Amino acid sequence: MNVLKTEIVFPGVDGASSEGIVAIGGDLSPERLQLAYKSGIFPWFEDGEPITWWSPNPRMVLFLDELIVSKSMRNILNRNIFKVTFNQNFRGVISNCQNIKREGQNGTWITNDMIEAYCKLNELGSAKSVEVWQDDELVGGLYGVDLGHIFCGESMFSTISNASKVAFIALVNQLKKDNYKLLDCQVYNPHLESLGCREIDREEFMSILNVSKK
Repeated sequence: MNVLKTEIVFPGVDGASSEGIVAIGGDLSPERLQLAYKSGIFPWFEDGEPITWWSPNPRMVLFLDELIVSKSMRNILNRNIFKVTFNQNFRGVISNCQNIKREGQNGTWITNDMIEAYCKLNELGSAKSVEVWQDDELVGGLYGVDLGHIFCGESMFSTISNASKVAFIALVNQLKKDNYKLLDCQVYNPHLESLGCREIDREEFMSILNVSKK
């Protein structure tokens, strides 16, 4: 197992374990986080555990033209019951992602140190959020790391039905306008699959990641 020290470097993702672990240790400094995402790596660990860096194979992604919007979801969007903003309340979004109750999970991997680290990335322009409002109340959203041609989604939340889907669809539509290559969703879950996400080989993901935005 690769153990990171103070030097800000990562081993190649080809050396990841079968579970997708690339390394442990290091810190959550902006410089290390930025290098991680540019290298196809992200942190994922629980409070009290060492920082663990992942690059899973396969990788869950959304090719933007493959977004699935159901008829019922289109009806919700057409009713304009939600207001969507971009990057207006990053801390509110990530804090809600930390606190929201999730089925089958006892806790959260979004530690307080994680929140401060990603808020710093947001201040630097690397991490961004989508907010969904209803009657001036933040009811849904998502956040992730923006690489300029790939958006690396981290987490989303919803306090009322469908609000996180509204955030997801709004993000995808904006990424399409800006000619992004794909939305990185990291690991499989059935909710993401229902929105059109699918798994690809890590090698394919890395080849797309390493192509600069035109």
